[in-house]
Amino acid sequence: MKGFPHHGVAPGVHYAAAPCARILRTLPAHPADRAAARALEPGRAVEFVAARSLLRALLAALAPGLSGAVIAARDSGRPHLPEHSGTGVSLSHSGGWAAAAVGLGREVGVDIEVPGPLSPRLVRRCCGDEDAARLSALPRREQETAFAWLWTAQEACVKALGTGLAGAPWTVPVTVGQRSGTWRGVRWQAPYDTSRIPLTCAYTAPYGPRKNP
Repeated sequence: MKGFPHHGVAPGVHYAAAPCARILRTLPAHPADRAAARALEPGRAVEFVAARSLLRALLAALAPGLSGAVIAARDSGRPHLPEHSGTGVSLSHSGGWAAAAVGLGREVGVDIEVPGPLSPRLVRRCCGDEDAARLSALPRREQETAFAWLWTAQEACVKALGTGLAGAPWTVPVTVGQRSGTWRGVRWQAPYDTSRIPLTCAYTAPYGPRKNP
């Protein structure tokens, strides 16, 4: 993936992230993705196409031949490859950034979050009392960044299970500054040292004997 390095967090599990504008300048948009984006409002369409273009580039790097695969969405909104059930995929976008993850023989979840203003209600919902107090003691920008890292871990975990917001990500136990963990059989890693933007990748155990058709 020239210009878009991808990172491995477990065997067969990789993610990539980049600004949407750079993705669209550099990577070709698949006709199916452009067609699907026509029904979206302009800002959402940009993120939609950028995230899928990044995913296709990641697929091409990890599993040649899959870059042109059909990308569909389940009723929950979770993306999947209907013709390649042995490959898990996940997408995320926030504030002009997009992220994609691929799990060869695993389900995956990725979430990226550009830090922004927080409400006390949101902090109380996602954090325990001790972590809420730790956040409140930080300068505003550090508080926003620390919370964004925490939220991406919670969101990535429920994405890996395919439940999304219906899975109540705020109930996933993540503490401020935590860089990895396990929840309901899902492992997650937050690359604090390498990612410019808060991002977490989560993944399940391997499927086992199931293979791509």
